[in-house]
Amino acid sequence: MDETIEHQLEAHHLAVDSVRRQKAVIEQMADVMIESLRQGGRIYLVGNGGSAADCQHIAAELISRLRPGRERPALPAVALTTDTSILTAIGNDYEFKLGFRRQVEALVHRGDVLWALSTSGNSENVLLAAEEARARGATVIGFAGRGGGRLAHFADLCLCVDGQTSDRIQEGHQFAYHVICDLVERAFCK
Repeated sequence: MDETIEHQLEAHHLAVDSVRRQKAVIEQMADVMIESLRQGGRIYLVGNGGSAADCQHIAAELISRLRPGRERPALPAVALTTDTSILTAIGNDYEFKLGFRRQVEALVHRGDVLWALSTSGNSENVLLAAEEARARGATVIGFAGRGGGRLAHFADLCLCVDGQTSDRIQEGHQFAYHVICDLVERAFCK
């Protein structure tokens, strides 16, 4: 058991170290979001499974706040992963893979940011949303694993976490998105 725990800790450290090596990308992502928000844009988030939960977590940090004691306006962020009526209607009437793309088509405008999370970087529904967002003039921020998969090509900026499994990649994502939320929050504190 001790060997398994040590192996897991080592894999975690490798994922976080890969995030550390991408500090410039994290800063650029925060800057893009800050500029969008200052210009009246919104942050939209898409992802599947654990990444869908991360989308909700990020939206909560931006709308509420990350750190107690900091006062700032609520920042407009929408997790497109949460409306089961929309997602199931699109899945039923069209195809599951169009669930995020149709929402992007309805909601996203030039100057907004689409934050797309996919540990493989190849989730078709996420890629279709990213493609639609770029066509609408939004900036696409990608969070992926390893080499970024196809998402790296659809994203304007992509953070690629080294990890062999989704759980380790998501741990790197979580660390990075908390840093980004912190940078964004600081920019809007009174």
